[in-house]
Amino acid sequence: MITIKKVSSSKDLADFIDFPHHLYKGDVNYVPELFIAQRDLLSVKKHPFFKHSKLDLFLAIKEAKIVGRIAAIRNNNHLKYTSTKDGFWGFFDVIEDYAVAEKLFDTVSEWVKKEELTSIIGPVNFSTNETCGLLIEGFDTPPVVMMTYNKNYYPEFIEKYGYRKKMDLIAYNLKTSELSDRTVNLVERLEERLKLRGITIRTTNMKDFAKEVTKIKEIYNSAWDKNWGFVPMTDEEFDFMAKDMKMILDPDFCYLAEHHGKAVGFSLAIPDMNQVFIKIKKGRLLPTGLFKLLFNKKKVNKVRVLTLGVVEEYRKMGIEACFYARNIITAKKKNILSAEASWILETNEMMNKALLNINAEPYKKYRMYELAL
Repeated sequence: MITIKKVSSSKDLADFIDFPHHLYKGDVNYVPELFIAQRDLLSVKKHPFFKHSKLDLFLAIKEAKIVGRIAAIRNNNHLKYTSTKDGFWGFFDVIEDYAVAEKLFDTVSEWVKKEELTSIIGPVNFSTNETCGLLIEGFDTPPVVMMTYNKNYYPEFIEKYGYRKKMDLIAYNLKTSELSDRTVNLVERLEERLKLRGITIRTTNMKDFAKEVTKIKEIYNSAWDKNWGFVPMTDEEFDFMAKDMKMILDPDFCYLAEHHGKAVGFSLAIPDMNQVFIKIKKGRLLPTGLFKLLFNKKKVNKVRVLTLGVVEEYRKMGIEACFYARNIITAKKKNILSAEASWILETNEMMNKALLNINAEPYKKYRMYELAL
């Protein structure tokens, strides 16, 4: 018999966070999430998501053992911004037993109906501003930082329940040694041409981080506003994410484009800390995880190009190309072997074409699913 238990205590929450460690035991590509980070993410008192929205966490139990987990999510900012009636599910993991998955999806469906919503999208861990998408291609390598990973039987279970494809997200692998030098060779001329228009590109000033974050926030909420799935972040949500990012940020990979001092474009690549986290057992920093984190941080040889965007009226002027070139030049200087650009909407023709033009390889694909109730 399968029973569903709503998470209602700190022990339940710990069980919810820890379940994947047991499920993926022995999987060489599994990267454990840091326990403290997951706990803060799901804390009503700590995470600003809960100031405007809500979720419930559920555990599936069979023969006194936890065999699955899922979150049912109502994101009021998404509802307001998109004028839709979408609910979400996220944080989904399950043993290879469809009956358990079905019970978890039934629980979400009932929860969403009670919220008077008419469709469900997943997997989404709050919104597309956080981790989202189900891995459907590229199971042979570990995920990079802030990207998802899952069992290869999940797509079958999800589609069997009735979910259908909503959107695919593509991740590109870029080997530094194989990147086209064409853009790099043109970057000086491109930047000189931009300067004549009053546009300059610079790295982030870490000594004035708060002011920089304010500028980046404005770009983010305007440069991405027409993308599918986009939901503006509140100031508190953005600041919460920026605070986490600052701990791993390399300012040499963080660029701002400005027009007479006004921020008009932003590019950020972050070290692939999953190369370190994969060695931290059950995501616990104590007693030995912190040592592993500090010791291995300098050995990271991959970055993730997390965001690269330009305000609409400044696109196709060469700013994007300059961002790419600067990332390539910096990566080679720092002996970075490769980068992942992720994720890119399958419908984003301009970005997909630009990546293919510099010899990037589409090597992982993630899917968002939808179910009408």
